[in-house]
Amino acid sequence: MIRDVIHDLNNAVGQRWQALDPLLPAPADLPEGCLPPFLAGGLDGRPAGLGVCHHRHEPTDSLAQTWGAATKFVLTMRLRDPETEADELLAQWREHLAGVPEAAGPDTAAIVNWPARDVTGVLALLRHGLQPMAVIAARPASRPVPSYGAHGAHGGHGEHEGPGDAPGLTVRLAGPDDLDDVAEMEMGVIAYDARFGGSIPRPATAALVQAETRAALTRPWAWIAERDGRPVGLIHVEPPESSRWIAGMTRPGTTAYLQTMYLRPRDRGAGIGAALVSRVHDVLDTRGIDVTLLHYGQVNPLSAPFWHRMGYRPLWTIWEARPAAALR
Repeated sequence: MIRDVIHDLNNAVGQRWQALDPLLPAPADLPEGCLPPFLAGGLDGRPAGLGVCHHRHEPTDSLAQTWGAATKFVLTMRLRDPETEADELLAQWREHLAGVPEAAGPDTAAIVNWPARDVTGVLALLRHGLQPMAVIAARPASRPVPSYGAHGAHGGHGEHEGPGDAPGLTVRLAGPDDLDDVAEMEMGVIAYDARFGGSIPRPATAALVQAETRAALTRPWAWIAERDGRPVGLIHVEPPESSRWIAGMTRPGTTAYLQTMYLRPRDRGAGIGAALVSRVHDVLDTRGIDVTLLHYGQVNPLSAPFWHRMGYRPLWTIWEARPAAALR
């Protein structure tokens, strides 16, 4: 019975999602939940919506614990009509979490990933105490990127400086010898995102960043911008084989995840960011990346305008209640 309901709902939701946004994927199988799915009733007696709650605790020896609450309760919903059915499922979810002792802890979050263009159901999310915290944004390959004076796009794969670039700027692949500079800039992103709740620096964060950066710099997927020989910016991309954890959030194809973009504060506003991103986009397009995904904070005043100019647009909005007991 449930399998038939899931199949029918996935077909209906898939058609609605594709009409809203062709970059959305077909709805996947629901994750394994902590209990049977929540059901929202329909007029014909068959469920018109269902939701699955998944509990996830990020271990202290994982960098994932830096990005948000240590314990996450994630609700995945399939709704024929979110405007009328989201409230029912969210109320059931709230009652469930009220009976889970771990959900009362301070380092917890109740999370819903919602298609950014699906405006139905948004009021229900707000009524239940969820807030839009972050965005998953997408850039399809070869999408035109505008030029802003010194921000022209680059070609090739090595160092590059030419007409239209920020004066004195070169962009090159980062390697093992850049470990200290890259790790410092990775930590700069974490420190800035903490202002908006996107990251929560932990006692182990710096050591974990150092270790993951050391491993990542053995692959040609990180780029440093230098100005007059001084490192000023970084882009770090997870290649497709490392991006499977998020690739299912968009249509099938070769997907990469832009993990880090950072400019040192004194070098912002001079066109370096746009030049660096344009350079890396050229490389990603050449490497056959169909869609590049990234996260940015919903209330970060710098990220959304910049990434929209660079050809990205919102694909999913991540709604959260922190702590999880704040869910209404």
